[in-house]
Amino acid sequence: MTIHLADTGDNGVLKPCTHEYQVNCGNCRLNSICLPLALESDDIKQLDDIIQRSKPLQKNQHLYREGDDFQSVFAVRSGTLKAYKTTDDGREQVTGFYFPGEILGMDGISNNAHASSAKALETAAICEIPFSSLEKLSSLMPNLQRHFFQLMSREITEDQQLITLLSKNSADERVGALMLSISTRNARRKLSSTQFRLPMSRVDIGNYLGLTVETVSRVFSRMQKMDILQVDNKEIEILDLEGLRTMANLGR
Repeated sequence: MTIHLADTGDNGVLKPCTHEYQVNCGNCRLNSICLPLALESDDIKQLDDIIQRSKPLQKNQHLYREGDDFQSVFAVRSGTLKAYKTTDDGREQVTGFYFPGEILGMDGISNNAHASSAKALETAAICEIPFSSLEKLSSLMPNLQRHFFQLMSREITEDQQLITLLSKNSADERVGALMLSISTRNARRKLSSTQFRLPMSRVDIGNYLGLTVETVSRVFSRMQKMDILQVDNKEIEILDLEGLRTMANLGR
C-alpha cells in the first residue's frame, strides 16, 4: 500500500488517489483530520469558498521557497512534500516531511516570509488557504480557530520531537522513531500503520536524521535481520511493532 490518500473502488479494494483537484472540503476524505474538523456544513461551505486548488505539483516542483512572501498556508491532499532550509554554505537541510491531511507553510506567519522551502517528493495535490481570509473566518468560527491552533501546536510539538530525536546518540533510535512517526501518521489517515511506501530517498532520511546514507542502509539491514522490519527498497512492512518501539527507545 502506498502512503497516498487512497480511494475505495466498487470491489472494496483500495486504489491510489488520482490527485483530482476539483474536490471540496465536504467530500474530501481527509476532512476529519484537516481544517474542517468539527465544523458544521454551512461553516465548511464558507471555508471551502476561500480555498484555492490548482493542478497537482509534480515531483521536485516547489510549493514555495525560503524567503518567499507569506500569503497562504497549505494542506496536503495527496502525495508527500519535504521542507528544507539552505545552510550558509549552500547545503540542503531537510526539516520535515508532510503527508496527506497535514498543514504546512505556517513557518511564514511570524515574519511574513517563509523560513524554509517546500518541494514535492512525488505528484502531490495541494489546497491553498489564503491566510488573511483564514484569519477572518477564524474570528467568526471558534471551532475553526481552535483547530487551527491545535495544528500549530502539533507543528511545534513535532519540531521539539525532532530536536529530541537528533539529540539521541543511536542511529537505530533515530530511524526507528521516524518509522514509528510515519506509521502513526498513516493510521491517522485510516491507512495501514504497518505497510507503507517511503516517499523519501535514503539521502533525505539521512539528511533529516543527521546520518549518512550508509548508516541509514545499515540500520534498515539490521532491523530486517532482527525481524522488526521487512524492507524491499522503499516498501516497508513493520513485523514487530513493540520491537520497533524498543529500538526507538520509546517504550509503550
